Amino acid sequence: MMRPHFTRRLLVINPNTNPAVTGLIREAAREAAAPDVEILAVNPAQGPFSIETRQHRASAVPQVLSLIRQQSHGKIDGCILACFDDIAVAEAREMLRVPVVDLCEAGIAAALSLGKRFAVVTTFDGAVPTITRHIARFGAAGQGCVRAAGIGVAAAAAQSAETEALLLDTIARAIRDDGAEAILLGSGGLAGAAPRLARRFSIPVIDGVAAAIWKVSSSEPVFLPYR
Repeated sequence: MMRPHFTRRLLVINPNTNPAVTGLIREAAREAAAPDVEILAVNPAQGPFSIETRQHRASAVPQVLSLIRQQSHGKIDGCILACFDDIAVAEAREMLRVPVVDLCEAGIAAALSLGKRFAVVTTFDGAVPTITRHIARFGAAGQGCVRAAGIGVAAAAAQSAETEALLLDTIARAIRDDGAEAILLGSGGLAGAAPRLARRFSIPVIDGVAAAIWKVSSSEPVFLPYR
């Protein structure tokens, strides 16, 4: 069997240490990437299992930067920090001479390209203030809002019937009460869920991982909504 011929290599970092989240991110990235793009999806060996507090964030940053130093000795053409926050983004951009993007910035850019009112649906309630600030920071304050499903990142990745019910209910309320015409999934723990959710609700659902792959791979904004 012939090995695929890769012309580009993207480093995709899950800042937490949960391998289940890394696996979801890896599959979502491979699905979104062109056939000639190699995806190297990794997570730190040490650090928080989920990043849900300021303390988690603070302890994750040095681990992420150490991982970037290790992996950047090989050729990479771009780096994606697969967290819906700007964890280590500024530091990574200083370290690397390739594009560095995170899920939040890429996802909001994709949502804005649709020209529709959108809701970021995230996992735990504590993420809402930070994501709200990011929506304003990236110029989407009049177009986007945030709702939390009240589940942890690890629970979202585990995809139990209970967490799925909470996620579906949150999206339904965003459509009904917030007038959302599109949904942006605001957590690495929700990577890969966009196609099934788009089929369920018949509106575009944006996967932050896919949006980041398109942003770092292309010189022009690209967004292909799921149908």
